[in-house]
Amino acid sequence: MSVTRPHPLGALLRHVVLAATSVVALTPFFWMLSTAFKPANEIFSRDLHLWPAHFAGWDNFAAVFARVPMLAYLINGAMVVVLIFALQLAIAVPCAYVLAKVPFRGRRLLFGAVVFCLMLPPQVVAIPQFLLAQRLGILDTIWAMALPYGVSAFGIFLMRQYFRTIPDELLDAARLDGFSEFGIVFRLMLPIAMPAVTAFGIFSVTTHWNEFFWPQIVLSSPQKLTPPLGIAFFRNEEAGTDYGALMAAAAIVIAPLVVAFLLAQRRFIEGIALTGIKG
Repeated sequence: MSVTRPHPLGALLRHVVLAATSVVALTPFFWMLSTAFKPANEIFSRDLHLWPAHFAGWDNFAAVFARVPMLAYLINGAMVVVLIFALQLAIAVPCAYVLAKVPFRGRRLLFGAVVFCLMLPPQVVAIPQFLLAQRLGILDTIWAMALPYGVSAFGIFLMRQYFRTIPDELLDAARLDGFSEFGIVFRLMLPIAMPAVTAFGIFSVTTHWNEFFWPQIVLSSPQKLTPPLGIAFFRNEEAGTDYGALMAAAAIVIAPLVVAFLLAQRRFIEGIALTGIKG
């Protein structure tokens, strides 16, 4: 039985395309870091160079923390994304289990509704959500930030796809051992699905850490701002055209996401790969 090997020219072409795409995607981040380390006269200079001739990184980063409470913004953002992810996971895991492993009439129709919700942008329901938050009296609180995102159609979809890869015999064995359905969900299925949970967590944290639209609507207190709003406040009120300090602030906001992805990279890739095995 002959094995067809890929043509070396095709492999080379793929690597060239991937390398070129990586350069295009990463160039803005390298330029952001370069600007964060430069003094103002080099930023506005006609000479184009990546590494600064005179290192001003400490001054730019110190200016960020001196002019605005950046640490408080980071803590606010962390509290919001953790609460949102906890709510999403608590709802998505049982829903995904039912859609994947519990046969009932209308299951396909319900899953179709979940897929349909994936196509709806959050801005569509922003006004009703704002009015509801106003009626509940939770505007300018962390709950106004978290509750509208507590139900994640993407989380239900991703976890459902992963649960379908788990054999039904494992669930039958758990029932024989006396597991309740909730026990199966949270003591058996959830630990097995940690790669999918990690993948969903990366998507959720990245999305809501960078969220600008909804926090701008529901938050009014400067001390409760999240990182993106903090950067906007810093630019409008403090930095102005001090682009070195602005890029330093952007680097500070991006750094936690980069660290989180590097730590969870293996499970993230595994979760994405396995959720596409079954339809």
